[in-house]
Amino acid sequence: MSVGRYALLVVALVTGSLAVAWPLLLARLSAGERAAAAAGMLIAVSNALVAYFLVHWSDGRSNRLFFRAVLGGMLGRLTFMLAAVLASVLWLRLPLLPLVLALLGYFTAFLALEVAVVSRRRIASPAA
Repeated sequence: MSVGRYALLVVALVTGSLAVAWPLLLARLSAGERAAAAAGMLIAVSNALVAYFLVHWSDGRSNRLFFRAVLGGMLGRLTFMLAAVLASVLWLRLPLLPLVLALLGYFTAFLALEVAVVSRRRIASPAA
């Protein structure tokens, strides 16, 4: 699956979840809590897209490049997420609980999606 199609799948998952969550939960939250939940969702979306891009980019390359991209990318993505959460809470003063719940919820959903998509990909032989 191309990165563009994967991005559309991520957007569809977010849109569907928001369509369900808005009348059930999000409409009852304050504006700050909704902003925190949106920030958590955006952090998780950016993490998911970068993760899939790195896996897609490293496909067909040597094992060394694959592991550099995936493991190095993991370190970079974790650092980005930590910085984004700290900035959201300390600088933007967003409520912590909705931010973390949205981040963890979407992170888990996107991780399951990525595992499902990547496990169905054909495995390309590494470049010589």
